[in-house]
Amino acid sequence: MSYCLNPRCPKPENPDDVKFCLSCGSKLLLKERYRAIKPIGQGGFGRTFLAVDEDKPSKPRCVIKQFYPQAQGTNTVQKAVELFTQEAVQLDELGKHPQIPELLAYFTQDDRQYLVQEFINGANLAQELGKKGAFSETQIRQLLHDLLTVLQFCHAQQVIHRDIKPENIILRGSDNKLVLVDFGASKSATGTALNRTGTSIGSPEYVAPEQIRGRATFASDIYSLGATCIHLLTGRSPFDSYDTNNDTWVWQQHLKTPISNSLTNVLNKMLASIPVRRYQTVDEVLRDLNLPSSVVATPANPTHQSQATLPPTFISPTPSQVDLELEELKTQFLPGGKIKPQNIQPQTTNNPPANKSEIDRELEELKAKYLGENNL
Repeated sequence: MSYCLNPRCPKPENPDDVKFCLSCGSKLLLKERYRAIKPIGQGGFGRTFLAVDEDKPSKPRCVIKQFYPQAQGTNTVQKAVELFTQEAVQLDELGKHPQIPELLAYFTQDDRQYLVQEFINGANLAQELGKKGAFSETQIRQLLHDLLTVLQFCHAQQVIHRDIKPENIILRGSDNKLVLVDFGASKSATGTALNRTGTSIGSPEYVAPEQIRGRATFASDIYSLGATCIHLLTGRSPFDSYDTNNDTWVWQQHLKTPISNSLTNVLNKMLASIPVRRYQTVDEVLRDLNLPSSVVATPANPTHQSQATLPPTFISPTPSQVDLELEELKTQFLPGGKIKPQNIQPQTTNNPPANKSEIDRELEELKAKYLGENNL
C-alpha cells in the first residue's frame, strides 16, 4: 500500500504501484524514492509514517517524519519549526552511533518539511513492560549499561536528549540492543545555552524538576533515565512512586521482586530532586554500577518481608557507616583527592596502632568520640 501524505486527503490509502494519489492527486513518492506505507504516530508537531526506500534494490524500511503542527499561535509554531529542524541537525551529528537512528534525508516538498530516518525494528520498553511484566534487577543493570554509553556519547557531543522515557527506547530485534530514539526535544548545551532558561519540554512523569523550569542539564537526562528504570521495575507511573506530602520517593514499596541495595542507592542518587545531589555525569553512574553488590537486598515490600527471608545471594558483609565516613574524610586531607572507600573492615578496637599517621590517630579519636556519644 502507498499512503498519501497530504493531511487533507479524504482517502489516503492507495495501491503500491501508483505514483499519484487516486483521491487527491498528490505525489506519493518523496524525493522520488521514499514511499509512505502507513501512519505509525502523531503528535502536536507532526506525523510519523512507516515507509520504504524505493531507490535501493532491497527496498529497506525507513521512517518519515512530516512537520505538521497542530498548535496555534505564531510563537508556538515558530518553536515547533525550530525543534523539527533541530532534530534533523542532532540526528545528523549523533546518528553515527550504532544505537541512535541514522538520518537519511531532510528536505521540503509541497511546502512541508520532512525528515527521513533509519527504521528500528523492535518493540519499545513500554510495550515490553506491557507484554512481559516488571523488569528484574539483571534487566535494569543491562539497560543502564547499554543506555548510559549512548548518553555518554550524546553528552560528549553537547546534546541533552530531554525526553528519555520507555516509549523512546526500542529493543532492537536483530541484536537485542537498546536504541534511543526521538531527538525532537533534544537541546544543544554549547555556548551559553545551559545558562539560559528555555522551554519546558519532555514527558512530565520523567522530567527532572529543573527541566520543568526550562533549565535542563546533562544531569536532567540521568534523572529521566532513573525514572524510566523505576517505572520498569514497579510497573507503576513515576508519579505514583513519589510521595508529594513528604517530598520523597517511595518506589521501593512497589517493587515486584527484590533488588540489591547497591542498585537502589544508584537509582536514588539518579533521582535526587536537587541537581547538585544527583549524579552530574554518566561516568559517575557507570563507576557506581560497576561496584560489586554490597548489601542486603531491598525487599519487594519492606513492611512485609524480613531480612531472614531474603535470598542469600544478595547478602555480603559491609563496613560500618562510621568507618566509611571517616575513610572518606581522611582522603580529603591526603594528596590526590577523594578515592572510593572499598574493603574497609570495621576496627575491633578504639586504640590506634603504633604505626598510624597523625591524621589516622586524629580520625580514630574522632571515631571513638562519635561512637561514645551514640552509645550514651
